[in-house]
Amino acid sequence: MRRFDPDVIRARLLPSGAEFTDGLRDGEFCEVEERFGSRFGADHRELLSVTLPVGPRWPDWRHGPDEQLHRMLAWPVEGILFDVGNNAFWPPSWGRRPADPAEALSVAATRLSQVPRLVPIVGHRYLPAGVAETGFPVFSVYQSDVIYYGSDLVSFIIKTGPT
Repeated sequence: MRRFDPDVIRARLLPSGAEFTDGLRDGEFCEVEERFGSRFGADHRELLSVTLPVGPRWPDWRHGPDEQLHRMLAWPVEGILFDVGNNAFWPPSWGRRPADPAEALSVAATRLSQVPRLVPIVGHRYLPAGVAETGFPVFSVYQSDVIYYGSDLVSFIIKTGPT
């Protein structure tokens, strides 16, 4: 059962500057996931199979430059590492912060490698990667400022809108 009506999606995403191309096909999903080492979650895959929004803030998974897509994928981790190195960010769950800045960055990078990778939707809105089920939250990620932005991709697009 499709939860994403193409006409509704296009109407909701148009104000964000999105342009629309045909959705990705199964073979294209496999190629993109292999190329970037990340799997799309079920909701994200469904959306991108209905239509592929592209534009200045949207990742073009079909024709976008690899360098740009790699930067978008790396953004969440790089932002947190920036805050670890420059803004004293250190969550209590990571234990005691090492006194040596290089060691602190190394520990942070290791911790971040153990959490699900985030895949960009638009701008700095992300979904967890590689999740087979549906209904995972959308996050706004800007360095260590991570905000729950929607209960799932459907509500993010239909109710909130990616403006």
